[in-house]
Amino acid sequence: MVTANEILAGAALLEGRYMKAFPEFGPERMGAPIRAFARVSDEPIKVHSQVYFPDYVIVLDPTLIKNVNVLEGLKPEGALVANYAEGTKHLKAALETDMNVRAVNATQIALETIGRPMANTAMLGALVRISNVVKLESVMEELRNKLGAKLPEKVVEKNVLSVQRAYDEVD
Repeated sequence: MVTANEILAGAALLEGRYMKAFPEFGPERMGAPIRAFARVSDEPIKVHSQVYFPDYVIVLDPTLIKNVNVLEGLKPEGALVANYAEGTKHLKAALETDMNVRAVNATQIALETIGRPMANTAMLGALVRISNVVKLESVMEELRNKLGAKLPEKVVEKNVLSVQRAYDEVD
């Protein structure tokens, strides 16, 4: 999620916007949940804390749905998008909410496009679709810039396809 957050922040910068993005790590062990925060604005950002009342929440790990209050602090007009194979109807039931929640099977998309269950870039596509916080083209460009510096072009383009598929398929 940290990489996806950095790509989102970079996309905002490409658009000439202001941004702050940072992770928050819990217990220092493999598999421990992490949270990543991003602020994007047309004005300079003077707040330096975590985001307590988000406009959007992205849930990468579907096991968190029943174990963590993923809706905590979400603004009433906000939205949640989750990596959730059962679809939006079941997600709403699992969360027992009428809020704007959306599902995308990002793990399956990643398996089919990247060949590995790394759903982070797919979730970027879903976020862009539900939020319009940045343009899809900006995410694609920043993804190519960031991942292209360390991965082969073939792998980068698989990630680009993953972003596009999730953008198209978010429920």
